[in-house]
Amino acid sequence: MSALNWQKSSFSGEAANCVHIAAADDGSIKIQESDAPDTIVTTTPEKLRAFILGVKAGEFDHFAEAAGTDA
Repeated sequence: MSALNWQKSSFSGEAANCVHIAAADDGSIKIQESDAPDTIVTTTPEKLRAFILGVKAGEFDHFAEAAGTDA
């Protein structure tokens, strides 16, 4: 597997408080947190798309509100 090109959201503040995402050569999507870079979650583009659509629709806002962040 070639090196992954990790991206983070422009909404991420500190470098130590981010979620990174990358596309792998096999077509899968990799997700990691900056404070646990050795833990990588693998998903598919279809599942990521469904999640992003849910985020855009506000389905997960209550998680951010519980953490005391401005969503």
